[in-house]
Parts: sequence; structure tokens; C-alpha cells
Amino acid sequence: MTETVQWMADGTPYSPRFGDRYHSEAAHALAQAEQVFLAGCGLPQAWAGQPQWRILETGFGFGLNFLVTWHAWQQDPARPALLHFVSTEAFPIAAADLLEQARKFPHLLPLAEELAAQWWGLLPGVHRLRLAGGRVLLSLLIGDSQTMLRQQELVADSIYLDGFSPARNPDMWSLHSLKAVARCARRGTQLATWTIAAQLRRDLAQCGFEVHKVPGVPPKRDNLQAHFAPHWEPRKAPLWPLGAQALPARLAGGGGRAAIIGAGIAGAACARQLALRGWQVTVLDAASHPAAGASALPAGIFAPHTSSDDSPLSRITRAGQRCSLQCLQLLLQAGLDWEMTGVLERRQLGTPPDETAAHGDGPAMSARRSAHERPPAWRDTLAAPAADWSDEASAACLEALGLPAGTPALWHPRGGWLRPAALVQALLDHPAIRFVGNAPVQALDALESAEGPPQWSLRDGQGQPWAQADLVVLCAGPQSASIRINGQSLAAAPALQTIRGQVSWGSYPAGQAPAAHQPVNGHGSWVPYFRTRQTGDAAWVMGSSFERGQSTLPPSADDAAAAHAGNWAKLQTLLPAGHRPDAQAFAQARHWAQLRCASTDRLPLVGPLLPAQALQALPDGLASPWVATAMGSRGLTWALLCAELLAARLHAEPLPLANPLALALASDRYCK
Repeated sequence: MTETVQWMADGTPYSPRFGDRYHSEAAHALAQAEQVFLAGCGLPQAWAGQPQWRILETGFGFGLNFLVTWHAWQQDPARPALLHFVSTEAFPIAAADLLEQARKFPHLLPLAEELAAQWWGLLPGVHRLRLAGGRVLLSLLIGDSQTMLRQQELVADSIYLDGFSPARNPDMWSLHSLKAVARCARRGTQLATWTIAAQLRRDLAQCGFEVHKVPGVPPKRDNLQAHFAPHWEPRKAPLWPLGAQALPARLAGGGGRAAIIGAGIAGAACARQLALRGWQVTVLDAASHPAAGASALPAGIFAPHTSSDDSPLSRITRAGQRCSLQCLQLLLQAGLDWEMTGVLERRQLGTPPDETAAHGDGPAMSARRSAHERPPAWRDTLAAPAADWSDEASAACLEALGLPAGTPALWHPRGGWLRPAALVQALLDHPAIRFVGNAPVQALDALESAEGPPQWSLRDGQGQPWAQADLVVLCAGPQSASIRINGQSLAAAPALQTIRGQVSWGSYPAGQAPAAHQPVNGHGSWVPYFRTRQTGDAAWVMGSSFERGQSTLPPSADDAAAAHAGNWAKLQTLLPAGHRPDAQAFAQARHWAQLRCASTDRLPLVGPLLPAQALQALPDGLASPWVATAMGSRGLTWALLCAELLAARLHAEPLPLANPLALALASDRYCK
């Protein structure tokens, strides 16, 4: 459940859990946010002209510090291109309470309303909220402050030390918690707080901060400011197996030339993320147009994965779905290119998963893997945020799809359908992105020049150069494994597998589109409604086959017929007659096939491709090629998150995932 808030007679919010007010009356609360924290960290002056600024806060509360900082960023012509705000919060309040408080500050209310629209599903873990068109990135670390900070790769430029008083919430201000905060500081990081407790001053000094009192905001006489200046050289255990793989100093703030190989969702998403950070991006593809491979799927489903132990796969998929939803709402037209209809997941209780189920396709895999599992353990204690993601399907929901009450099924209220090609086109629609078609890349060669810094040359199999770039990212799906780097095969190539998928799809006769647009998955996945790209006709799609090791396109007539029959059999297990096409209509359906790329452990690869010893052989100042591929059957859910993770790693930004989940996706695991 969300945290209980009581409102005092004077309108201030009170926490029964801690027996303390969140803050005093509104005018003082605003002054504290503006003067103690924002100005106390030298902002907005300190961030002027910077490509990004990273703020860490302990105790999000009602988000007033965040809203004040966001407003200052919005009003500042010298603002950084990206504002990262990372905040810990063990007990998040409800969106309604957040808005109730924000109404006291009319200049902040529009920002609070944008924040509240994304304030849902805050289960324990890391939640990235993308605001102001993706230029203000709020990372909420839901859980114990010390624990969460130790699970996040973060360097902060400013620190807001906030929360209930040390007497009411001593754990937040303990030496161990302050050490976790200090671990996130760089030399020179400025810290500000409202309390001047003697023990806090001693502990901050022990953690490497130089501390001093400053005049306070009335009615307080003094506040505290500090900056990180330890008398020792701080050391942190390296997070990534291959090291940080930082960009050369000349490229750290963006502004270089990047080349993306592959114009599917993964490539388009990486291009967009780099363009937002100031890169000039060229996207190359062997096809004549973007979204010619697996991203040409007529329509697909996005929905979360559930598991009884809330596995890494479930948590990564939730983070990916949140990222995808925020991007879709920003870039695409709802009802035409995508729709958040909700998704019904049939659960085949008591049926052990077969080989296809164990590695299956998209949301269908989700259903089959969770078929024999209990609901997640946190569902009872966190009913409201859990139900934002998934819940047991209601009798009314089942009845609408012709299924009897009691049918084992989950309802994913924020799932839906999407036309992948529309998303690719929208992602590439940026002035800093250029697409080059009919440009197959098969080799990357390091070039040195007396006239400028070293670059990568991208060539075809006959040595024909297509482009030169400071940074290269491979997003070519199954073709990624065949690209050679300085004459060498990719270290991760053996981990990449080709999987062919075939779907059946057809159009409805004029005026016969179904009233219910909710997709259903389980043994296969059914999208009952979408608009075709060419004509805008109402259509349906059913799939998909999962043919490991098959790379022939187009499939043989026998393979296509077998896949079509398999799709029909799956559809009959999902929905009863009257809620699906009949056998004759299905027999007349069209056929579509493409290749997907998966890794041996079924998770994407995101990160650098060359280990440290290989980097030493490169010209000085040349970055390793990077990769974002192996999205398997979950590209609609994973690709946008992976692109943001790649950009965050490249630019030393806060990660959109907790460290353990980011490590699970790291390409480093195959490049030792």
C-alpha cells in the first residue's frame, strides 16, 4: 500500500509512521527547498553550461525539492541538456497526496501533474521516470536508503541530505547511511542539509566531507553545507567486469560522430538516446528502409513478466515496460500506432513448460513460464502498486472475452499492442539522426590520421567504406555476430543465436472490427486489433513460431504451412469460438516471417565489445565498439530500456536499473 498521510489543521502533512511532520507550513517548506537545498548546493549557477547534472537526494517525501529543482532547470537558459535527480524513498506516498500538497504552489503544479501521471507501480527497486520530454530523469530508489544506494552505480554532482529528523528516523542519518551517500560523491560534490546535529557533522567529516555552518532559513538559525574533499583517494570496487569503458575526454560531453549498425527498434532507440546527448548519429542498414527486419512485425504485445520470486527477468521487464510506455506516450499517436488496452495472460496451470515454452516468444513466454508459479510474494503487502502491473483477472474481464469465471489468468492493465515500425520511424525523426540504407556493414577498422583523432571505418565485405565515426554501436540482430572488428570475430558471437518467428495476420471486412481491443497471450499471442501501416485497415495478428537455428527467409512452403497451422492451434487454446476468426477466415490469413536474435541466457547484451587487453591495441583515444542486441522476443519491452542503459554507461550517468540488473544485461559477461 502507499504510505498513509494525515493532514494537520494548518494544512501541513504528517507521518503517523515517524510521528513527525513532513515539513512545516507551505511558505517555509518552499523557502527551505529553494535556499537550503538548491542554493545551498550552488545551483543553478553550478550547472551552467554542463552537458548533464546529477543530484542525489535522501528522502523524496512529497517531492518539493525535486519540483523546485526541476522548475529552476526549466527557467535557466544555461541549463544542462540532461538533469538527473536520484532520490531514495522507503515509503512512497499516493499521487493524490503529492498533488494535494503541490496545489499550494501554483508555479509548481503543472510539473507535479506531469510527475503524478507517472507515479504508479512503485514496488521496491529502481524506477526511472522520464519527464520534460526525457530531459529530466527522476530515478526513484524505493527501499531502505543505505541498501538502495549500495545497489546503484551513481556519481552525484550535488547532494540533498533530507528526511525526517535524526531523532525520528535515525537509520537515515546513521554513519553507515552517510558512507553509502559518500560513496556516490566525487571530489568537489556539494552537500546541503537543514540539520546541524553535532553527530551528523562528525560523521560527515569522517566520510570525507569538509563541513561548515551557514545562516539558516527562519525559523532555523543555522543550516549545514559541505563539500567532498577527503584526505585519501576514494576507492570503489569496479562494477563492470571490463571496467568503466569511459569515452575519451573529447567525447565525454557528446558532440562526436556516432554510427549505429541496424535500423530496428534497438538501433533507432540507441540513435535517439545519443542524439539527445549531443551526438551526430548515422544509422546504417543493409535494407533500403528502417524497420525492415524483425521490427517490421505487423503488431506486437508489450506486457510485464511475473514470477513468484520476483526474478531479475520480472524486474528488468517491468523497468522496460515503464520505459516503453513513457516513450510511446511521448512519440506516438494512441489508437493508431499503439494502445494501452491491457493484456490478458492465460495461465496454463498444472502444465509443465515444454522446450518452446522455456524460451518462448514475447509475452507468450511470460505466460508459460509463470503458468506453474504462485503470485509474487509482495502482492499481498503491496497490493496497490502491484496491481498497477498485474492482478488476477476479474470475472467481468474474462466474460468480455468469452471465458468462464475462474479461468486462471492475469490481467496486465498497462499492457497493450504496438506497431513496431511506427516506433522506429518516430525514434529516427530527429535533426541529429541520418539514415543510410542499402549499406551492409561487415567490418570495423581502426583508422589513425595525422589530421585528427582516430576513428572507426565501417566497410562492407568488399572493403567499400560507408562511414567513419568516433563511436560505433552494433544493433544488427543476428547479423551482429558476423561483423569483424580489426579482422577479429566478436568475442560474444558464440552467445548469439538466430531464431525464426512466423505469424499469421489478416484484415477485418469493412465495419467488422471488434469492440474489444485487448490482446490475449499464453500459448501464443493474439492481437485482435491494430491499424495497418499502408491502408489503415483494421487487422489482427496471431503468433508466433519459435524456430531456433532457422535462418532461411522466406521460409519454405512447408515451413510456412506448418507455422500457420501451429498459430491456428494456439489461437484455439487462447479464446473460444465467437471471439476469434473462424477456420475459414484464418486459412485466408497472410503470412509474415523474420529473424530474431537471442543470447544463450535469454537476456540482451548491452555494453562494450572489447576487453581491456584488446583496447590497448587500439589507437590512443579510440573508444571500443559497443553493442545493444539479443532482444529475443521482447524487443518491444526491452529495446528502449537497453538504449538508455547504454547511453548512461557511456556518459557516466545514473543507471536506469539497479546494479545487479544492469550487470545481468552487460555484454561484458561474454567478453572476458
